[in-house]
Amino acid sequence: MKKITYLTLSLFSAFTFAQEVSQERIKTVISTLASDEMKGREIGTSENDNAANYIASLFKENKLEYCTGNSYLIPFDYKGKTAYNVCGVKKGKSNKFLGFSGHFDHIGTSNNEGDNIYNGADDDASGITTLVGIADYFTNKKPEFSMVFMAFNGEEKGMLGSKAISADQNLDPIYNNMTALFNFEMVATESQWGKNALYMTGDGFSDLDELFNKYAVNGLKINADPYARQQLFYRSDNVSFVKKKIIAHSFSTVDMSKATHYHHEKDDMSVVNLDNMTQIINNFGKSLEKLNPKNFAPKYNDQVKF
Repeated sequence: MKKITYLTLSLFSAFTFAQEVSQERIKTVISTLASDEMKGREIGTSENDNAANYIASLFKENKLEYCTGNSYLIPFDYKGKTAYNVCGVKKGKSNKFLGFSGHFDHIGTSNNEGDNIYNGADDDASGITTLVGIADYFTNKKPEFSMVFMAFNGEEKGMLGSKAISADQNLDPIYNNMTALFNFEMVATESQWGKNALYMTGDGFSDLDELFNKYAVNGLKINADPYARQQLFYRSDNVSFVKKKIIAHSFSTVDMSKATHYHHEKDDMSVVNLDNMTQIINNFGKSLEKLNPKNFAPKYNDQVKF
């Protein structure tokens, strides 16, 4: 795999002021996170810290405010070491929040000869790139909803980061006003429905997908979860917020019946469909512009288990 060198912020600035997020911007972010230099971003490593700091630099570029304290980095303990989640806020016209999240850690390296790096381009550099892209889209806009962007750590070790940050009482003013959380998990590939389409885990538990699709633009669609038997709704970071009774689902494009790159060394830039990711990110941004606290207030039904 080609090595990707760490790029400076100055290279990014040209992309954040455009009306739409460019494909080159998407490529830069995902390829940096999934580069060989990041060595699989396993929690507890210096490369994982580098990934956290890189995401924080992107949040700074997007003029996000700190979620708490004086840093985008929010520490928590991991086996006696300090690990970090990354969190930033975009103030909107109301104090009601939409959350956007994904996890930036992956599973490190293997003992195999040759390619031994689990680059995690799809899992989940693609999710982080998606939430960064949405922040990019709104850099010079004031949305109806306020927005919180959270990059979780330690998902691969049992959703450690999302458990820690969801329990952080300093963030309760955000959580108490959070209308919904969109958690992006593996969105680098074209879905089984084709381009410009995702599915929502646990779609039968709330009406979020139905409400969002009413305002989705340019053919963007959130489909029902075709892998309901795998209970993906309870297997990703969204569940940490479900337990707080916040509407929280994961959104994905990966075909779980055919994803041979899942937790494999070949989950690198070769699996990434940049055209599709760029289309989804921009259409997500355009759709979000149409949402406000009056027309978007999803609810859980009685089927969900908190």
